[in-house]
Amino acid sequence: MSRTGYVFREEYMWHNTGLAANYMAPGGHVQPDIVHAESSDSKRRIDGLLSVSGIKKHLRVIDDFEPLNDDQIALFHTRDYMRRIKEMSDNGGGDAGELTPFGPGGYEIAALSAAGPLVAGRAILKGEIDTAYVLNRPPGHHAEADIGRGFCIFANAVLAAMNLRKEFGDMKIAMLDWDVHHGNGAQKAFYRDPTTLVMSIHQYKNYPQDSGFVEEAGEGDGYGYNINMPLPPGSGHGAYLHCIDTVVTPAIEAFKPDFIFILSGFDAGAVDPLGRNMAHSGTYREMTLRMKALADRFCQGKLLIMHEGGYSPAYTPFCGIAVVEALTQVNTGVEDPFFKILSGYGMQELQPHQAEMIAQSAALVKHIK
Repeated sequence: MSRTGYVFREEYMWHNTGLAANYMAPGGHVQPDIVHAESSDSKRRIDGLLSVSGIKKHLRVIDDFEPLNDDQIALFHTRDYMRRIKEMSDNGGGDAGELTPFGPGGYEIAALSAAGPLVAGRAILKGEIDTAYVLNRPPGHHAEADIGRGFCIFANAVLAAMNLRKEFGDMKIAMLDWDVHHGNGAQKAFYRDPTTLVMSIHQYKNYPQDSGFVEEAGEGDGYGYNINMPLPPGSGHGAYLHCIDTVVTPAIEAFKPDFIFILSGFDAGAVDPLGRNMAHSGTYREMTLRMKALADRFCQGKLLIMHEGGYSPAYTPFCGIAVVEALTQVNTGVEDPFFKILSGYGMQELQPHQAEMIAQSAALVKHIK
């Protein structure tokens, strides 16, 4: 039996974000494009490449599960927010709060998306699999308790952690978010919680522009357990691996988690329309290998990866298959046709100004007890 799970549902592709000019709602002088930036295309192409490469034969496909129920969602989100989303969903759709459009049935699809990490995490904790990749949509890492933000309706990772703890008891969970945008949802959910180590590698002041700073390190007993690694625009392979080696690894070593979550956005990729960093498929492969090694050292291999952003339909499939190959240790022979160009971009190596910013984040590790 495969020890790596794969969660995907066709309904995820039916999440309707409508028309937009990239991510801006049409109207006035704003002419819409054919589709919204957060459309199904990039995610469907990841699933397509996993299929045609043959690597799905090495995965345990998990696709028979129900959406989260209201009580499961209410572990984090307010009932009033849930009611507002359900009313809009039943009446043609709307916006969950900030840049988060959805169509009819959006509530149910978002609840199904949030169920993906939970069922994968449950299978890991039951010992049925060791690792999993959840290709879910809509994403979740910007959603807050009472508002949707940045394409995210429900906080998928937060809900998975809270529901798994309710089912399996207390556990220490480390979350690493490498989406190019700051993981504000988990930060707000666990800001005072020393049992959840929340780490985010993101482009400095991309989105949300009011969060993600090094100084936001937690409060009360949770101080030191929230580590932001804001990177200057143009950061590439060297900067990302330096974050893993000098901040994430020592933080994991100090924290000694029972479970590791990765919130995997591919919008730090060098050709993504919504980010200005320069990661490539090799970056995601190496980061996954390092995180898998840490999971093997500290939590019996328990590693759950869930999809977040990534808006280049042409490039996200090659980042996705790199992550899955790293999880399974299967070489499909698929070559990234963009790799030679992107890896050859100037300043892919760690730059002094990047190292200086990362060192500020590394200084926070000493607060983890």
